[in-house]
Amino acid sequence: MLCIIFHHFSPVLAQTSPGFACDVSRNPEIKNFAFCNSLLDVKTRVEDLVKKLTIQEKIGFLVNGSHGVRRLGIPKYEWWAEALHGVSFYGFGTHFANPVPAATSFPQVILTAASFNESLFEIIGKVVSTEARAMYNVGLTGLTFWSPNVNIYRDPRWGRGQETPGEDPLLSSKYAVAYVRGLQQRDDGDKNRLKVAACCKHYTAYDLDKWKGFERYRFNAIVTQQDLEDTFQPPFKSCVVDGNVASVMCSYNQVNGRPTCGGFDLLAGVIRGEWKLDGYIVSDCDSLKEMFYSQHYTKTPEETAALAIQSGLDLNCGSFLTDNIQAAIDRRLLNETDIDRAISNNIATLMRLGFFDGDPSKQLYGNLGPEDVCTPANQELAREAARQGTVLLKNTEGLLPLSPAAIKSLAVIGPNANVTKTMIGNYEGIPCKYTTPLQGLTASVATVYHPGCDSVACGNVQVEEAKEIATSSDAVVLVMGSDQSIESEALDRIDITLPGQQSLLISEVANVSKGPLILVIMSGGGMDIRFAKDNPKISGILWVGFPGEAGGAAIADIIFGYHNPSGRLPMTWYPQSYVEKVPMTNMKMRPDPATEYPGRTYRFYAGDTVYSFGEGLSYSQFDHHLVRAPKFVTVPLAVGHVCLSSACKSIDALEQTCKNLAFDIHLRVKNTGKMSGGHVVFLFSSPPDVHNAPRKHLLGFQKVHLTPQAEKLVRFDIDVCKHLSLIDEKGNRKVALGQHILRVGSLTHTLNVRI
Repeated sequence: MLCIIFHHFSPVLAQTSPGFACDVSRNPEIKNFAFCNSLLDVKTRVEDLVKKLTIQEKIGFLVNGSHGVRRLGIPKYEWWAEALHGVSFYGFGTHFANPVPAATSFPQVILTAASFNESLFEIIGKVVSTEARAMYNVGLTGLTFWSPNVNIYRDPRWGRGQETPGEDPLLSSKYAVAYVRGLQQRDDGDKNRLKVAACCKHYTAYDLDKWKGFERYRFNAIVTQQDLEDTFQPPFKSCVVDGNVASVMCSYNQVNGRPTCGGFDLLAGVIRGEWKLDGYIVSDCDSLKEMFYSQHYTKTPEETAALAIQSGLDLNCGSFLTDNIQAAIDRRLLNETDIDRAISNNIATLMRLGFFDGDPSKQLYGNLGPEDVCTPANQELAREAARQGTVLLKNTEGLLPLSPAAIKSLAVIGPNANVTKTMIGNYEGIPCKYTTPLQGLTASVATVYHPGCDSVACGNVQVEEAKEIATSSDAVVLVMGSDQSIESEALDRIDITLPGQQSLLISEVANVSKGPLILVIMSGGGMDIRFAKDNPKISGILWVGFPGEAGGAAIADIIFGYHNPSGRLPMTWYPQSYVEKVPMTNMKMRPDPATEYPGRTYRFYAGDTVYSFGEGLSYSQFDHHLVRAPKFVTVPLAVGHVCLSSACKSIDALEQTCKNLAFDIHLRVKNTGKMSGGHVVFLFSSPPDVHNAPRKHLLGFQKVHLTPQAEKLVRFDIDVCKHLSLIDEKGNRKVALGQHILRVGSLTHTLNVRI
């Protein structure tokens, strides 16, 4: 979403209480309004309020800066706040000031996703929502947060890939559901109420910001129905159907010639109709303005406003609707019932949050306050999340972990070695505190530091100075990578190599180092670092994403062996040659041999990689043993089914006979190493070659923690029609008949699906 905001740099006076409706202490008459009666159901309360509003008052509920209705005791409300990986200062709804000048800043999402730990995803969401409620109680934020970003990380150049859970639809879906659950679920278990309201964005097929003259505001994503249904839509469907998210945000771009915020089929048809969203649909900021002025999709602004509302939009981030809705009504492009529908969804969300229940201090979370933000436990969780997500990509001859006792002097070099803000990525807040990589390493051993480059762009490199401290040290840690000047919102990369002369600095320092040299890559996206991967002088490589406020401590924990790395890459790392021949604008996921188009992500791309999805090392060895798995699965068909009399490659996954067809897989996992550690168990499937099926795709994952020589039984429950199905060329879900190859680690198991 568009966030060119600098208001957080201005001094802000803290409020002493939150804004809320139905304040009986100010107006005793309010208690007689049905919409203020918390004992009534939400639908009844909403209907009562809507009936009391004038048309102009209704229009005020259509925008993020909700106007409020003073005569009914309803204050203004700002909908736009963010909580991507902690309460953020982006948007107009949140301010950091006394008594809450900071909040816990967790790793950027791409690194948290690399932990492949669903329980971690959820507990982070729960901590973020607790801190948000505490800030709300002192008037510093609202209750609606436009997070998480669940777009698929389709192209390695995308500047916003750092905000996402990666390239895999299943991982993205599970992250979305867990994080939304953590944000929204209340401790009292009331499913009709919300702790805070989450929002899954940006719907849909949105993954280009600004690349070689193409901009998100005018980009038309040409997407096949097959790719839409099996790649781009699953995380959003999971958000709504499994996560019960309170909101979905439509994106700037068009999909197949139609703006997403003006697409009836996508909004009213799918989100509201098929998936049954219980909440509101919001536009990305100023996307309606862009629809008219940049895309020229309609002839007049009021036609754009009418199209958006009639397509299913409920809330506009921006002022476009308040500026143009009345004209749309005057021209009879809309009627008042259209407005009623939209604002009813918005008001219902606020009611589920308790905004219309009177004084928040008397509600479930009314006791939360500044002391519940930046707690030691929350800050330790930020450190643990960074540890769990960190990916060990290389460990020559097991030289890692380093022993602090054996190192008298450690050279710490690189433009990201002593950074603070870089560690928290974008959509950030103000962290409780920072621990830089240099500070984290210095806590264990004596260090000497040199940045090596004038900036992360590394246009001016100080090779000789860096080499000098490297030659006089027992070991070297190089902290390189990128920052928001290289990859960010509205800034897609052209190249996926390390910026500027970073590669030169790394190679020169490696040549003269006398002891172990560890390369740490701090970045959102993957880098072509084959030169380092193949260099025997580089002992170890770590990818640490943008690791959050405690990133430096987590890096030291891994390097010195206080924590056993267990992160796995949530995206493919391609060579530079890939982006030189693949335009970012090509939305196709599947390869096209006729044009030599190689396809995208581990599911379809079969070419050379620097590192692959799911790759990552540990300081321990984990062995897998298959205990239980069927070799055959028979799908019963109804009498007279066409496939009983003719050869079929697949059957409809929605057929009645396909329901309740399930089996389980049991695996014994053993830690045969000398160090306790976490381990991600992946279950992949390579389906039969029908309907342009993926080469392989992830069926499930579980994270286990094992002490040395301990073992655990891991079970995967497989629904044949859900997990072994695929999307055909027309977007229909099918179960492929024939041989499916199940893969766990180095194990393969053949499963034949037959009728």
